[in-house]
Amino acid sequence: MTSKERIGRMFKHQEADRVPITDSPWAGTLARWKKEGMPADADWRDFFGVDKIASIGVDISPRYETKVLEETADYVISTTGYGITLKNFKVPDSTPEFLDYKVNTPEKWEEAKARMTVSRDRVNWDYLKKNYPRWQAEGLWIQADFWFGFDVLHSWMVGTETVLIAMLEEPEWFSDMVNTYLDCNIALFDMVWDEGYRFDSICWPDDMGYKNRTFFSNELYADLLQPVHKRAIDWAHNHGIKAHLHSCGDVMTRVPQLVEIGLDALNPIEIKAGMDIKALKRDYGDRLVFHGGTDALLMDKPGRVIPYIEEIVPIVKENGGYIFSSDHSIPNTVSLDCYRQIVEAVKRVGSY
Repeated sequence: MTSKERIGRMFKHQEADRVPITDSPWAGTLARWKKEGMPADADWRDFFGVDKIASIGVDISPRYETKVLEETADYVISTTGYGITLKNFKVPDSTPEFLDYKVNTPEKWEEAKARMTVSRDRVNWDYLKKNYPRWQAEGLWIQADFWFGFDVLHSWMVGTETVLIAMLEEPEWFSDMVNTYLDCNIALFDMVWDEGYRFDSICWPDDMGYKNRTFFSNELYADLLQPVHKRAIDWAHNHGIKAHLHSCGDVMTRVPQLVEIGLDALNPIEIKAGMDIKALKRDYGDRLVFHGGTDALLMDKPGRVIPYIEEIVPIVKENGGYIFSSDHSIPNTVSLDCYRQIVEAVKRVGSY
């Protein structure tokens, strides 16, 4: 089966030849694998024989000037199109430090909003013309990468403290931001769709949890964010495609609200944060696709991760509705041989 066929059957809650396998290795992980024997020009997904997902992105940023402010042997400080000043360290796979947010008041937001105009040059048409025919010919699952929500605002535009306070004290500002982001996504992907480029799902990142908690209450979610999520899901369903949410952290208490608005798939089922994939499969397995659920911190320990896979996968694969991956990404502690053992185990116990 192709990746499109295999993943498509999971979304229909039907069995396939095996469960799909997808993931996201770090740059340092890929570099390690090449040193350990993977050909330098290989697509890691072909090398391991796992599934392939293609993504279509658009630019909804205010297009603020991007420039390097300072560079040393250890780091680069630069600005982004969303108005953030970032300190990126040159150590492989490091996390950037967020130094400043240009858009930190309703007034600054109005300036940014005025710059988020919808135009054809916000879509990389040359990229689509070059790659889309190959994606179709090879049977890839194609997703549209939407970019909106609490996570996008608190991480990549406004800042965590500012956004959380706004949700309580200036909810109209928060709602305007998150709806404007979604409006821009919809307008641009309508443009892509109207040009004849089809995709199988929309997927968006909206991390709403951390360890054993959500960032904000279910009541706030229902008031401010759930209607926006529903609008995105309805857009997808009106186009005959699926809606796939990436939300890190412990969002167990939010799953009923996500099911209520028709979400099709949830990722990454972060075990180390408190998610319980067995309970999710038991309670929502007929309505939600679960993508993830293997602790990334175990992936460099074959003696622990293989038994976990052998225990969990036979349970969550029942009647389809499951896509295997880590509960975050593949860190550079995972060797080529270790990941090969993981893939072999998933294919063995994940076959139908």
